Amino acid sequence: MSTKLLDSPSWFNAAEMHAKQHPLTAIALLIAVLGVVALIAQSAYEIISGQQSMALSYALAAGLIGFAATALGAIPILFIKSLPTKLEDSMLGFAAGMMLAASAFSLIIPGIEAGNAIFDNKFLGAGLVVIGIGLGVFLMLGLDQFTPHEHHQTGPCGAGYERCGKVMLFVMAIALHNLPEGMAMGVSMSAGDLSVGIPLSMAIAIQDIPEGLAVAMSLRSAGIKPKLALLIAIASGLLEPIGALLGVSIASGMAWAYPVGLGLSAGAMLFVVSHEVIPETHRNGHQTTATIGLMIGFSLMMILDTTLG
Repeated sequence: MSTKLLDSPSWFNAAEMHAKQHPLTAIALLIAVLGVVALIAQSAYEIISGQQSMALSYALAAGLIGFAATALGAIPILFIKSLPTKLEDSMLGFAAGMMLAASAFSLIIPGIEAGNAIFDNKFLGAGLVVIGIGLGVFLMLGLDQFTPHEHHQTGPCGAGYERCGKVMLFVMAIALHNLPEGMAMGVSMSAGDLSVGIPLSMAIAIQDIPEGLAVAMSLRSAGIKPKLALLIAIASGLLEPIGALLGVSIASGMAWAYPVGLGLSAGAMLFVVSHEVIPETHRNGHQTTATIGLMIGFSLMMILDTTLG
């Protein structure tokens, strides 16, 4: 099985052609990247000067917990060959429910409250979060279109996917899924408000356990040996602390960056849930089971946010 990495020059050619064929998506990705760069630039001074050292520590700790949960969830791949698709879909539905609730209760609502505090105006405060949501959706839409990756049910997609090995395509798909989760944890910790950061980080860590197993199972069903599937699934969890550091960098600094950063993370997570996770759970005819799992996950996250927030 080929594990070759991207052929960079060829990928750039493929990306250029893809951009010409999908100009609106290319523009959306450019806007999102410029927005993220601007957010990081405005917070660089605070981070370099050590003013955000506590927030950085919180974000890194949250990301590492997410990494550990992903690794823990993937370990059973060494002992079981497969899971019933009904159970796998219910697990993914559970993860989707927790992500939806986390986006609402731990990202969007605190973001609106922070925006209201800045402007003393509910419409303008919500507007900051909406801008962030738009940036998050643009970012994930662009990455989905221009990053070569593969899904177990729908096959390879993204610019230049034909030049990547199957393992690399799966790794990129996992990366696209885990990065916004890590960013959400980092953003939630950026203001040092643990009443926001702890419930969200706990929710993501809890749903990372079944998600880690689902990822490992998908790799296994694609023909990858159990030990390699375990290593890839564990390695995918590294995107969470990396994303957490990126998230805290985005939302630190000026006051307006916090609600925008919360909105960006929420938009990215909502995109992943709607575009990737829910459709995946409905392709095998297990919509009812997956929906029940989603409602359980949503309810659990709501309880966590209420009791810990």
